[in-house]
Amino acid sequence: MLICFVGTANFPYLFTPDTALHRQALQDNTVYESILDNYSTDRINSLVSQVNITAIVFVNADSGEGYISVDGNEGDRKNLTLWKSGDDLIKTVADHCANTIVVIHSTGPTIVTEWHDHPNVTAILWAGLPGQESGNSITDVLYGKINPAARTPFTWGATRESYGEEILSKRNNGYNAPQDDFLDGVFIDYRGFNARNITPIYEFGFGLSYTSFEYSDLTILRRLDSQVPWRATTMKTKSAPVFGKLSTDINDYLFPLGISKIRQYIYPYISGTNAKIASADPKYGKKASEFLPPHATDSSPQTVPDLKGYSGGEPEMWDVIWTVSAKIKNTGKRNGEEVPQLYISHGGPDTPKIVLRGFERMSIDVGQTAVFVADITRRDLMNWDTVQQKWVETGFTKVVFVGPSSKNLPLSIELT
Repeated sequence: MLICFVGTANFPYLFTPDTALHRQALQDNTVYESILDNYSTDRINSLVSQVNITAIVFVNADSGEGYISVDGNEGDRKNLTLWKSGDDLIKTVADHCANTIVVIHSTGPTIVTEWHDHPNVTAILWAGLPGQESGNSITDVLYGKINPAARTPFTWGATRESYGEEILSKRNNGYNAPQDDFLDGVFIDYRGFNARNITPIYEFGFGLSYTSFEYSDLTILRRLDSQVPWRATTMKTKSAPVFGKLSTDINDYLFPLGISKIRQYIYPYISGTNAKIASADPKYGKKASEFLPPHATDSSPQTVPDLKGYSGGEPEMWDVIWTVSAKIKNTGKRNGEEVPQLYISHGGPDTPKIVLRGFERMSIDVGQTAVFVADITRRDLMNWDTVQQKWVETGFTKVVFVGPSSKNLPLSIELT
């Protein structure tokens, strides 16, 4: 059973993008106008069709844990499209304005296929959920007061189907909430896209800034032999505990008289003598073996590695096996930050093509060169074997070096 506790809070204040952009225009002695209705098409077309203007389109796809309904989304999103006809709004503006900037507020990726490559869409800023200083932070980025260096924490696929398992179309009993059976295993996000040979719109870790960087001199230094004897031996756990003699009378589990229930609080009582209705479990009465993992109800001693008191695994797992380095030069006209990303390929038939094993945010001034250094530990070269219940080495065939702001990437080294 997985129980999640969530909470919400109100902003002490909210400085909106509309307010911040209006204030910036006053400081610049420029003209700023806003339309806060996605469906005022005539007014929008009239405004954005003027000569020599920049249009900033704000769109969103939020999430609210079921407390509000927007476009049929009960809090959490039921699709990957923008809310309130956001895609149509972008296309309408871009068709009339040669300099259209899109700002996306969303809790995850959205489908941008219909308009991301529109010739008049000159920039896309994923703002996420920036909070109470939303307007000031976005305005600082749009006006170049700061040089952004963010990286997207997820992959932007071209279609809903490109994400693999259709969790958005599967529902369970929790207020028709999406159901995910985690059949993709470790092949989620960029690992899943790579495994299915699907090219995304924007890859995991992508991000640009107002300057450019050049990578060179990728090197890898062997530090240790990756093969060492394991100290761990197998041992048995204790048997699962028992709770003593339990009542089989359902009446013993009803709510006590006089209790004042708090909505959505999880109580150790049931509301009626019909166990199927009270549990709201669609699989009630079925054998556990039909829907639980193998041996999930096995209370006998289980085999585990004896780590002899070492928390988190064998100490040798954290030995540095390889050290990777590369030079990064700021070739643009502004000081900025770059986020180099180090991936490795395990090379096995059942492992992801590449996995992230290191990254760093580096501040580099114009014309300067910095050196990125990352260690690869034995743990980085291992996967958890659920059958053997231990970490096992998977092999190591390639280092892939990625920096989203550079034109000469990726760099890679094949290992023999």
